[in-house]
Amino acid sequence: MPVIASSGAGLDPILTAVVLFVLALIIGFEVITKVPPMLHTPLVVASHAMASIMVVEAIRAAGHGSILGLIALFIGTVNVVGGYLIADRMLAMFKKDKKKEK
Repeated sequence: MPVIASSGAGLDPILTAVVLFVLALIIGFEVITKVPPMLHTPLVVASHAMASIMVVEAIRAAGHGSILGLIALFIGTVNVVGGYLIADRMLAMFKKDKKKEK
């Protein structure tokens, strides 16, 4: 039976990444399913603000000539811009129409 961790030896990086990914999925699912609908829009806006951090790091990676950095920059930018457009549209649903009030 192989030893996963022993004194002086670290975990396999791929195994660590998989464990962290699974834990993030479980915790993320539990948190999101317990958010009341009234807080959904602010949560979405905050999560897209945090995604902008990914864009900054992708710019750093792309500056070093990394193809993955360029891909991350593109995907992160689409995520942030699209998220803000969707959040703006959701917030517009809560605004009163001034034409209907008159």
